[in-house]
Amino acid sequence: MPPMNATELRDKFIAFFITKDHKQIAGKSLLPENDPSVLFTTAGMHPLVPYLLGEPHPAGARLCNYQKCIRTGDIDEVGDASHLTCFEMLGNWSLGDYFKKESIAWSWEFLTDKKWLGLDPRRISVTVFAGDADVPRDEESAGIWKSLGLPEGRIAYLGEEDNWWKVGPTGPCGPDTEIFYWIGPGIPADASNKRNDPDNWLEIWNNVFMEFNRVDEKTLVKLPKQNVDTGMGLERTATALQGKDSAFQTEVFAPIIAAIEAVSGCRYGTDAEKDRSVRIVADHLRSAVFILGDERGVTPSNVGAGYVLRRLIRRAVRHGRKLGIDKAFLEPLARAVVDTFKGPYPELGTNEAKVYAEFNKEETKFLETLQKGEHEFEKLAPNLLKNPKKVIPGRIAFRLYDTYGFPLELTEELAAERGLAVNKEEFEEAFKKHQELSRAGSEAVFKGGLADQSEMTVRYHTATHLLQAALKRVLGDHVAQKGSNITAERMRFDFTHPAAMTPEEVKNVEDIVNEQIKRDLPVTMEMMKLDEAKAKGATALFGEKYEETVKVYSVGDFSKEVCGGPHVEHTGALGRFKITKEQSSSAGVRRIRAVLE
Repeated sequence: MPPMNATELRDKFIAFFITKDHKQIAGKSLLPENDPSVLFTTAGMHPLVPYLLGEPHPAGARLCNYQKCIRTGDIDEVGDASHLTCFEMLGNWSLGDYFKKESIAWSWEFLTDKKWLGLDPRRISVTVFAGDADVPRDEESAGIWKSLGLPEGRIAYLGEEDNWWKVGPTGPCGPDTEIFYWIGPGIPADASNKRNDPDNWLEIWNNVFMEFNRVDEKTLVKLPKQNVDTGMGLERTATALQGKDSAFQTEVFAPIIAAIEAVSGCRYGTDAEKDRSVRIVADHLRSAVFILGDERGVTPSNVGAGYVLRRLIRRAVRHGRKLGIDKAFLEPLARAVVDTFKGPYPELGTNEAKVYAEFNKEETKFLETLQKGEHEFEKLAPNLLKNPKKVIPGRIAFRLYDTYGFPLELTEELAAERGLAVNKEEFEEAFKKHQELSRAGSEAVFKGGLADQSEMTVRYHTATHLLQAALKRVLGDHVAQKGSNITAERMRFDFTHPAAMTPEEVKNVEDIVNEQIKRDLPVTMEMMKLDEAKAKGATALFGEKYEETVKVYSVGDFSKEVCGGPHVEHTGALGRFKITKEQSSSAGVRRIRAVLE
């Protein structure tokens, strides 16, 4: 019998938890709505933040799904056998229902029962929280594992850095238990675990027990409702099930790598340096297709998620050149990704024309950039060759990068061809100075934190409902939300409209919103079927994946919208609404920036 592939694993996971009375919920967009703390959805739990913090979920207290995720914090590590920027997370949740006993027992059952994954229990080890001054060692979790037959020696007790989950300095937190699978030779000894042999134990699943609320540095209290949040890496688990050394050897990447081989003439697995470039191209192309093909997909740009997308595409092009590809090659690779994943993620098929068009546009633009950079280097070369130290100053290499977008690696390549080196330390210094401002503003977005649930963000979120309803009244029913971004200081709202708003229209919208705030309207919530909500006139986001039962928030008699929350209870709590800017966002889409004073 052939080993289980990723599609079978995905299906079995959902089927298993449905037998445990979980409801399957839809995976959400890679671009989080109203969450300034991250650029992308970084984990399966990310879209569930409001419910983990107390909001009732329309599907109930036991949930499961599969979720596409992007993490770019260690993008420069991609190219080895283990790092990925795009991955799928299988997850199940208990919102104040079951806790450690059921969660751990079900994980063990799913992993070891021959009806499900049938993994060898002798190849499983776990870690649990070792305890600290505030919370004792998690003997409860360890005891449950032992009762299931796991030897004491394959349970490692580790500290906060490994086995304590938290939102941040304050907020929900608690111990977790991580599950590892042996990928080394033979059967591990009963005394083998992550602590004494980290290289041969592959983490495949993490069960987080949100037991406490960190009020301040000195105060930790029990949560009234204790939640379970688990995440299983689909690619990692498929790798373990198939006895492979890397996800790049599984069918998840096989069609993409085959397409790379076809356009490059290289054979994966025959040259270490070229293999690294193949993995980078495969990973980055897959990530870029998922971002472009997302229901809220962004396009390449110089800011935010669009900048990360541009960086992924351009890094793929650079490594394609290292494989000897000197022409446009991204579209056939993108087609391989779409064909492989449009089953579980149909939005990739829906948006494929846009995906290919954007790849072609960005690739053409970058190839032109490379030509300009090479031309500029050639102009500089005669003077650079006169340098007796044969070293190109870092400031010149940085100028090529900053002005022409010319990558340092290519400057080094051209330099080496002429017997020159580049002062990389000077380049890094210049680069760090350049990055300081942007890093200060966006440092948090790469941490994968939870959504900001502060009072101000809740107020701004509620204000988006008033703004959208006011825009419809002033501009017409064609107005539809195309995205929003909220911080504790301001709100940004994108909407469909063919022309710039006049000053009179802007003032009219502002006045209507402030009138509803002055009326101190109640904000109420009902749960109902999606069709019923639409029949009652509730606004919903086009392209959003909603559950069968949804939450509908009404602001008095003024607006009715399908939304997950959270919201204020009365509009009087919002303060004065002020539009600070109205501008174009993209073709047919306008953008409003506003504050609450």
